[in-house]
Amino acid sequence: MTAVTTREPVVHVVDDDEDLRQSLVFLLESVGVQAFTYPDATSFLAEFDPAEPAVVIVDVRMPVISGFQLQEKLVELGYPAPVVFCSAHGDIPMSVRALTAGAVDFLEKPYQPQRMVEVVQAQLVQARRRFAEHAERDAVHARVATLTQREREVLRLVIDGLPSQVIAHRLGTSVKTVDVHRARIKAKTGSDSLGTLVRDILTHQVTV
Repeated sequence: MTAVTTREPVVHVVDDDEDLRQSLVFLLESVGVQAFTYPDATSFLAEFDPAEPAVVIVDVRMPVISGFQLQEKLVELGYPAPVVFCSAHGDIPMSVRALTAGAVDFLEKPYQPQRMVEVVQAQLVQARRRFAEHAERDAVHARVATLTQREREVLRLVIDGLPSQVIAHRLGTSVKTVDVHRARIKAKTGSDSLGTLVRDILTHQVTV
């Protein structure tokens, strides 16, 4: 069972320079990319849709919440959008800090229009992939969340590759009871098989 988003990714431009925001929107819309602008990080955090695939272009120096602080907040939220920094005051330590924290690129102002378009178009592709994976991980997590504590214990041992006889011994119960738990796990998670469920859990690194 896979949850894949079909929504087209957009671009969020977070910058306190109104002229830059408008020029960037004009540039992106000229190549068919929908863009939304925000004068500061606070307004962006209040208005953006975390479920909508997107690329975020953010200035470093902004009032109240800086670009770096916004980046940290997005990481805390688990928001998978690629983040591109754009700053007139960039230097090597600043760009290293941004990239180390997960940004995908760091562009200097005034940016080269063609370079900006190339970066955005490449990251829109990554946004589709990231948000699809994020949705799939959430879906697997939701399926696992339907299980009881005992079913989770059984599932963890199944993930470890143990047969029903060993699981029964570990849990101090009968093989028949373990097999009942296995059947319930499969039914409650809507899985074709426990092997498929285990694969999904391991692929998306979901905690059981």
